[in-house]
Amino acid sequence: MTDADGSIASHDGLALDPDNLPEGDEKRDAVRSLFDTIAPRYDLVNRVMTFGLDVRWRRQALRRLSLPAGSIVLDLACGTGDFCRESARTGLVPVGIDLSMGMLVAARTDAPLVHGDILALPLADRSADGATCGFALRNLVELPGFFDELARVTRPGGRISLLDAAEPDNRFLRWGHGIYFGKVVPRIGGVLSNRTAYEYLPKSLAYMPPWPELRERISDAGFVDIERAVFVGAHLITATRSQ
Repeated sequence: MTDADGSIASHDGLALDPDNLPEGDEKRDAVRSLFDTIAPRYDLVNRVMTFGLDVRWRRQALRRLSLPAGSIVLDLACGTGDFCRESARTGLVPVGIDLSMGMLVAARTDAPLVHGDILALPLADRSADGATCGFALRNLVELPGFFDELARVTRPGGRISLLDAAEPDNRFLRWGHGIYFGKVVPRIGGVLSNRTAYEYLPKSLAYMPPWPELRERISDAGFVDIERAVFVGAHLITATRSQ
């Protein structure tokens, strides 16, 4: 487990105001600090607040990759390695990359792990057959650069599968989701982990552009066959790197 530049970094404290969402380098540092802080109980809180559905969503994300066994799949913002473990279970060869050293220390996977920024991947062009990313898009400093970087390291014909939180399209479900995600989840996080962090996470949905704009950005980066599956509280985006 190494930094992209070979160094080891540490971060302490949680410098984050959920009511004033940060931007730029401030956001990058705040997100890293947040995930360092919640890493020890991250998996537990995920299972509790999604009623275990996050496991099902990840498995569906991997099925929709439609890659053969032995394919090299990057797990971007890998956290504690949920996608890495599921990828290995299905015969894929995962490599995890995350900005948070705390998450990598807490990871439970045998996959190679790299400490680095997924906006500047320490990888050669066309070096991966596919990529996954779980619940991280809204935490990135900027999305177009991420999609460009994803296109750079994915071989032509390779597949990506991006899972993230999302508001339901149905207005009644959206109302219920707003209450649960905005009110109940911070309380769960406060009991099991860190309330400030889990107050930020629902509000971070404000960073996400509307689906038509997000789809256009993915297409502009060089992906085709872009599809979206919507769940209650999450959505899954899959696409193929153009030839």
